[in-house]
Amino acid sequence: METNLLHRGRLIDHIQLVVRDLKASRDFYAAVLAVLDIPIVDTPDGYFWADELVVSAADSPAALGVLTGRHHLAFQAKDPATVEAFYAAALAHGGSDNGAPGERPYHPGYYAAFVLDPDGNNIEAVYHGEAKRSAPSVVIEF
Repeated sequence: METNLLHRGRLIDHIQLVVRDLKASRDFYAAVLAVLDIPIVDTPDGYFWADELVVSAADSPAALGVLTGRHHLAFQAKDPATVEAFYAAALAHGGSDNGAPGERPYHPGYYAAFVLDPDGNNIEAVYHGEAKRSAPSVVIEF
């Protein structure tokens, strides 16, 4: 698969989660990322990716047979309704509650929900309040 154009966000270039059950994780992430308008790309090599997130099976060449353990990963949401839809989709597709949608004390307007994915990773959707972005992403062309 040849990639000639990438969109990248702020700090993280990518993160890889190595999971026990790739199908269960694929079902979970397909549901929650669809709510966030983030497409998933499947590969024939035992993993899928979405933006900066790579999810692979332990037997994929990139994983070296080792699960990654527990991580906290937060996705940006465009509004509180998207946070709520993320939470509902996660619970309906193999996730478990780790903090229902609501305002958090981290800063004014921080509205988030937390779920555990099928491998116990703490996955969050957060809306930081009204803001204007200077650009939707950084575009990298090869």
